[in-house]
Amino acid sequence: MIIYNVTTNVDESIHTEWLEWMRNEHIPAVLATGKFIKAVMTRVLVDEELGGISYSTQYTAENKEVLARYHKEDAEHLHKEADRFSGKIVAFRTELEVITEQHGA
Repeated sequence: MIIYNVTTNVDESIHTEWLEWMRNEHIPAVLATGKFIKAVMTRVLVDEELGGISYSTQYTAENKEVLARYHKEDAEHLHKEADRFSGKIVAFRTELEVITEQHGA
């Protein structure tokens, strides 16, 4: 399993609009590509020195090849949809390989 993590710092002036867009448009559109099994969005609980509110959105793909297909076929146009928030968000992306997953009782 591969986790495609997108950490985004959002300016407070557009926070509510961005959050609604993520929940109702962007995450559903990413999942609709068929490349990801699930998405989990979390709020980062550390105060940012430069301000804003940070979130981590983690998309789970079956393997590296599926994620590579997402980058080739879908990522560019999905990233462009965020252009309406240009200058008000900063995002960075990380690819993570799941080594083990354990659950408590």
